[in-house]
Amino acid sequence: MKTEELVRNLISNIGEDPDREGLLRTPDRVARSLSELTSGYSMCVEDVVGEGVFEEDCSEMVLVKDIEFYSLCEHHLLPFYGRVHVAYIPSGKIIGLSKIPRIVDVFARRLQVQERFTQQIAAAIDDVLQPRGVGVVAHASHLCMMMRGVQKQNSAAMTSCLLGAFRSEAKTRNEFLGLVRSFSRS
Repeated sequence: MKTEELVRNLISNIGEDPDREGLLRTPDRVARSLSELTSGYSMCVEDVVGEGVFEEDCSEMVLVKDIEFYSLCEHHLLPFYGRVHVAYIPSGKIIGLSKIPRIVDVFARRLQVQERFTQQIAAAIDDVLQPRGVGVVAHASHLCMMMRGVQKQNSAAMTSCLLGAFRSEAKTRNEFLGLVRSFSRS
């Protein structure tokens, strides 16, 4: 069954008239929207990184902060959105900075839970670069908590994944977390 037909049936099942003027094109719009919002299934990290990895004798932390993301909660198919901060410590290789938000999108544009999303980003950076360490922190608002259920509009969730030096070295971990806290947009 095509997505448009499923959406038409859904509209009918919730008590609306799918033939009402305002809803006539909704099944097509929803199908196209879902295709875009789940486009991460047709992307892979290797393709978005391409030739964006470079040999470089650099050993200091690289941090890309406040990367906006939008995803769909796999439990309710409602959006969750926020910012993710990604850092790594190079070990002979660096990645083009624009590739990091692209990696975030590969995983954001899938049905997700924030915990797995955070881990997938860290694992992807680790696989591509084999750095000394990777740190990822995600901060998100979940419409499944805001619009339904507990209905807590001001709640937010934070998740982190620390690999290598970010996990084993307190100084590195504290530097990363301090940088994430400072200068973050509100």
